[in-house]
Amino acid sequence: MQDNRNTAQSLTQDCRGTVCIDTRRVLDSCKDRDCFEDVRVYLTSYGEEMLTNATNIRIKTAEISCAYVGVNEVAFNDGFYQVTIRYYITLEIELCLGCGRSQTIKGIAALEKSVVLYGGEGNVTSFSSNPERGYCAECTADNATTSAPIAVVEAVEPIVLGYKVRECGCTCSCGCDCDTPQLPDTVRCCLDGEISTVNDTPRLYVSLGIFSVVRIERPAQLLVQATDYSVPDKECCGQDNGDSPCDLFRTMAFPTSRFRTSCTAPTTETRPGSTGCGCGRNN
Repeated sequence: MQDNRNTAQSLTQDCRGTVCIDTRRVLDSCKDRDCFEDVRVYLTSYGEEMLTNATNIRIKTAEISCAYVGVNEVAFNDGFYQVTIRYYITLEIELCLGCGRSQTIKGIAALEKSVVLYGGEGNVTSFSSNPERGYCAECTADNATTSAPIAVVEAVEPIVLGYKVRECGCTCSCGCDCDTPQLPDTVRCCLDGEISTVNDTPRLYVSLGIFSVVRIERPAQLLVQATDYSVPDKECCGQDNGDSPCDLFRTMAFPTSRFRTSCTAPTTETRPGSTGCGCGRNN
């Protein structure tokens, strides 16, 4: 049998040397700032009733509750893939109902974008052993994985840029969007009831900005230099019950960077209104 030079025998006695690891390699990535204008916010029947009676509103928070990320090959462009991202945003809305009374409700907004990245070529299927399955067990695909590209999206919480309420006695011909959204159950459970399907109530629309980084990865085996694990010199210690909270607070470093003001002007890449775009979109 042919020797494998990447086995543990290539390590020295102190466990130093070159080893092969199984990981995921980043093939392409991009950054983007997306502005989604006038996106409808879906409310429950109770939420729409409160919105109808409100004299003023404000959006307190906006959070990404979950996101769908899909990868599809681009026709006639070998190695390139379209990454489709659909964000589901949970909004917390405060309504003024008169006489100093306020009410907080929740709504859901769905945002979608696409980018094109290079993901390489070649797909193989690998099978791994499962200690819970014997030799005579039925053959299933639960131990099979593919080397197809994987898309990863990192995004900060959305920034609320604006919102408006539109009156619309909707007959699906006045410009309203009357279709009930197809939201995952994990998103619907963020609301306190079912989404309203009434078409003659005021609609809430929001504009959101999202900063994101998208990358595409593939499984890969890489050779790396390894060193033996060393036991830390620092000993673990917990808070002494005799110490007061103020004594513990005095040991913390002062966060100087939080109070420092930048004295340099933003560059062209970070200046608001820059036309630069890191992602190639498929329109």
